[in-house]
Amino acid sequence: MSFAKVSSAQSHLLKAHLISVETDISNGALHSFSLVGLPDKAVEESRDRVSAAIKNSGFKSPKSTNAKIVVSLAPADLKKEGPAFDLPIALSYLLASGEARFEPEGKLFIGELALDGTLRPIDGALAYARLAKSLGIKEVYLPSDNAAEAAVIDGIEVYGAKRLKDVLSHLDPKASPSGEKASEDALSPVATIDPSSLVVEADRRSELDDVIGQEAAKRGLVIAAAGRHNIALFGPPGTGKTMLARALQSILPPLSFEEMLEVTEIHSVAGCLEESLVTRAPVRAPHHTSSYVSLVGGGAVPKPGEITLAHRGILFLDEFPEFEKRVIEALRQPLEDRVVTVSRAKGTARFPAHFILVAALNPCPCGNRGIKGKTCACAPRDIARYERKISGPIMDRIDMWIEVSRVDHDKLMRKRVGSQETEIARTKVAKARERQIKRFAELGIDAVSNSSVNARDIAKAANLSEAAEESLNKAAKAHDLSGRGYHRTVKLARTIADIEGSDSIEPQHVLEALQYRQKHFKLD
Repeated sequence: MSFAKVSSAQSHLLKAHLISVETDISNGALHSFSLVGLPDKAVEESRDRVSAAIKNSGFKSPKSTNAKIVVSLAPADLKKEGPAFDLPIALSYLLASGEARFEPEGKLFIGELALDGTLRPIDGALAYARLAKSLGIKEVYLPSDNAAEAAVIDGIEVYGAKRLKDVLSHLDPKASPSGEKASEDALSPVATIDPSSLVVEADRRSELDDVIGQEAAKRGLVIAAAGRHNIALFGPPGTGKTMLARALQSILPPLSFEEMLEVTEIHSVAGCLEESLVTRAPVRAPHHTSSYVSLVGGGAVPKPGEITLAHRGILFLDEFPEFEKRVIEALRQPLEDRVVTVSRAKGTARFPAHFILVAALNPCPCGNRGIKGKTCACAPRDIARYERKISGPIMDRIDMWIEVSRVDHDKLMRKRVGSQETEIARTKVAKARERQIKRFAELGIDAVSNSSVNARDIAKAANLSEAAEESLNKAAKAHDLSGRGYHRTVKLARTIADIEGSDSIEPQHVLEALQYRQKHFKLD
């Protein structure tokens, strides 16, 4: 009877934390198996899963011994959640009982065990691999379904296993009493992904070429994509607002490798990762009936919501005024500071939230107000309530307000031959982004796009011509622009100038930026 310790990990507030799994086995008249270290129900139940998995892997079940087994998950003050501790608990027990012999130092183990000893996939594999590298841990053992995700981190060896027996056969070939060999490909180190070999193809499901007409809206999308500006599309139902919003992803540049890792880690920890590596800007489109917590984040232990899952991508809010008012108001911080803060009794979490907001609105709840040949069925109080849902501070944080009007019916079925709108727009956006990055590097500005330049650096980054500054100041006084509105107009004009290839902001760039600063979205 002895003591053993292996290393595992757990995600908490989008960060992975090292967890030590310690097992002590001592003689006792009766069998007992206890877990300590603030385990939740899923961790408590691992005693039964681990016992069955060990037995069905050909080893002696912990429940068949008259011994006192104590498993401690340290640090003890951090709440332990989920079934990912099954594998390290099983290995720690087998090591302490003497049924397996291997060196646990420099190894990290994560995985959920089925009763037959197979390993089930877990969330947060990329975060655990990054933690291992930061701590100098050389080997990571986890379910085979998560191996490709963890293998994007270089400098460590990732082993994907299908069964507990495979892990033991690799660590201690003499440990298997049944004499079975591990699967041929069970624990070969997974090849690390070379960033230069990644070929990111654009999402072709919705493109600008699919939208008939709406040239002003398409121009707005190019500007929004180039400078990561927030945009609102308002107009009657059926005019293409949703198609335009979905087409925005098709003209965005690919994520950098660091951005891919950042986004993948967020989605992995949140349990909504659909592929081993997120290579394109994510698009999140929650329904307007979604709860406050699902969008903003929260819970007893704060977890990220849709706002954070849209990080480095697009947050599309269709039927914008129909969202709960406090959800709309909660956008104030992320639209300004690019983070969202969730405070609870058990702690405060700051989640990243740097996204492009695309809001779609109708002129009224029924959508017919101001439309020729249509009758609005909304009561005045309903229209007033609809408009009041979007406060002045929120409107001020949306850089562009663009009307999407009806398209003539005779144009809708025209065949479009050789249209290159998407490719042309994608090229414009890429060149504009390159100009921004180069300018920020030369001026020493900490920003990734024009929209994220802070107030201190705006004057340095803008390069307004005298004529442009004069036009801007006159318009600001005439329209009573707020300080925020003034700065956002400058940033928007800077992006327009970048698209046009101009080093300085000229009056025409300012005038175009000003026309997007709408005070309302009425169509009458």
